[in-house]
Amino acid sequence: MEVLRRGGRGGGMGLLTLLLVLTCALVFIVPEISATRYIVGGKFGWSPNNVNFTDWAKEHKFYLDDWLFFVYDRNQQNVLEVNKTNYENCIADHPVHNWTTGAGRDVVPLNVTRHYYFISGNGFCYGGMKLAVLVTKPPPPPKAAPIGNKNGSPSVFGSQILTKAALAIGVVWAFFFHVW
Repeated sequence: MEVLRRGGRGGGMGLLTLLLVLTCALVFIVPEISATRYIVGGKFGWSPNNVNFTDWAKEHKFYLDDWLFFVYDRNQQNVLEVNKTNYENCIADHPVHNWTTGAGRDVVPLNVTRHYYFISGNGFCYGGMKLAVLVTKPPPPPKAAPIGNKNGSPSVFGSQILTKAALAIGVVWAFFFHVW
């Protein structure tokens, strides 16, 4: 009876061990992903009131694979991606891309490193509803401090290893309590 409960002749235990080893390996191998979703205009959203979108964009650094989330009144505004000339002159006639889905909650993936220019048509651009962002590659991860770090501060690399090691130990711990 005990043999059946634990997976027959040990085949289930071997599979669980393999799964545990693969999980631990993935924790150490998979790089950290840190894309950010920005709500355009913050708590005010993509609206003509109380937001200077130029100032808002200057407060943020936009990296490859980040997202812009436009929240607005779908009955009045829209989200149009335009070229630089049309951005500067608030011309909405021939957008590069119309991101308006009709729900008033539109997501724009920033998946190319370049300048992006957005306006709202229907005259709202003239009131300041326009946004220009520059998307760049993310900075490289910080270099690990040398082993002989004399300033006493822990290295970022070391803390990442400790975090992943703690997670792996937690997985192993949970595995043994669940199996046994």
